[in-house]
Parts: sequence; C-alpha cells; structure tokens
Amino acid sequence: METQPRTAYPSEVSDDEWAFVAPYLTLMDETAPQRRHALRDLFDGLRYIVRTGMQWRFMPHDLPPWAAVYQQTRRWLAAGCFEAIVHDLRHVQRLAQGRAPEPTAAILDSRTLQSTPESGARAGYDGAKRRKGSKVHLAVDTLGHLLALHVTPANASDRAQVAALAEAVQAATGQTVEVAFVDQGYTGADPVLDAADHGIRLEVVKLADAKRGFVLLPRRWVVERSFAWTGRCRRLARDYERLTTTLEGFHYVAFALLALKAALPALAVL
Repeated sequence: METQPRTAYPSEVSDDEWAFVAPYLTLMDETAPQRRHALRDLFDGLRYIVRTGMQWRFMPHDLPPWAAVYQQTRRWLAAGCFEAIVHDLRHVQRLAQGRAPEPTAAILDSRTLQSTPESGARAGYDGAKRRKGSKVHLAVDTLGHLLALHVTPANASDRAQVAALAEAVQAATGQTVEVAFVDQGYTGADPVLDAADHGIRLEVVKLADAKRGFVLLPRRWVVERSFAWTGRCRRLARDYERLTTTLEGFHYVAFALLALKAALPALAVL
C-alpha cells in the first residue's frame, strides 16, 4: 500500500518566514550531535500548539514528539528569541509605513484571561469583569505593535503596573516614548508619578459625558485591536499555563507570528 505524502498544516511556517526567523531560533549549530529533530519541525510544532490551543500531549504524530517541542520552546522563551523577533519586526513595519523605527507614544491596557485548573494556583478575582484568572498588562505603539507586557493575578490593580510597564517600554525603545494613552482605570496621582519617573507623560482618554451606545475612543481602540489579534491564537483564549513566564512567552510568540506574516511584503523589499 502506498503511503500518502504528508499534508502541511495551515499553522506551518512558510519558506520566506523561516528564512527570517531561523537565525533567531538557532541557539546552537544545526549539526549539533544531540539534535534529533529539525529545528523547523520543532517550530512548526510550537506554532501548531499556539494557533490551535491543543494540549502538548495531543501533538499530531507527524510532528516531532511533544516533549521535544516543549523542551525547545522552553529554551527559546528563556533566551528571549521571540521578544527579539517582535521588536525587530516592529522596526521593519514602522519603517515600511514611513514612521521612525522607535515610537514616541504608547498605549497601555489590560485584559483578564479566565483561569483553568493548570493556572488556578496564581489566579485572582477581577471584580470589574467578574472573572477569576490572570491579567495581561500590555503596552503597544500607536500602530498596535507590541512594546512590552507582563502578567499578574486578575485582582492586581492596573494603576500599580504603570511603573513596570513604563520601565519595560523605555528599555525596549531606548527611552524614546514621551506619552502613554490610558483609560480611566489608570487615574490618580500614583500612576502619573510612576510614569513620570521613566520620562513618560500619562494621558487619560475619557468617555464623553453624554455617550450613547458604543463609542470609539481615540488611541484607545488600537490596544483593543491588539488584544483581538491575539484571539487568533486559541492557546491564549484562556490561561492554560502553569507558569507565568510561559503565558507571557506565548503572547510574544503570538505577536511574532502575526507580525511575521504582516511584514513579509516589507521584508521582500528589504
């Protein structure tokens, strides 16, 4: 009986994408004697997990064993490979749109992910969303490209995260950000001072007093769109991760995959 050729999954990396990311992901020589699986196949396994939300042990048999993909993923996350990809692709996309490589403005916001049995040990209760889980605090530029993020229990105040986000944003951009747009959850003297300590002016975008129905707020919709982008990766629909670092890392993986596809035309020109 003839064997059918393997059909690629929609999540698999294209040749052009792999040509760009391979230098970031090659932590050692491809011919290292202990390597048993092709690095590209391991990356395809990670992409499959992030895009489909599948459990590790349900990895398809025509991809590398789940344990090999998991171990290599831990190495990539620890080395900051996807942070580097995200930041470099941000430069490419901004230059392609006629912008400076580093932004002068950022937008901060958070979203709460429902907890699962795996993540329940660190879960907190978000009274505003009436949800128990973890809160992802995000900073993006005015085009929606990721600058920085970190994860806390859902009961953590958004105001208390401004200092950490501002510091991470300035570290990622080289101190170029001058203003950060936020919603009314960041009001108060402490967030303003925390942002000012890092050279950032906090500007609260408020709802109109006489609003009726849905109102699209200037600047604020951009970060909401960035959160919506991550919805294309089902692994981020809930907090399935036991480790906070894994949840943070998977957000960088998601933004890297989305930015990589969007940046291909610009990369072809370069």
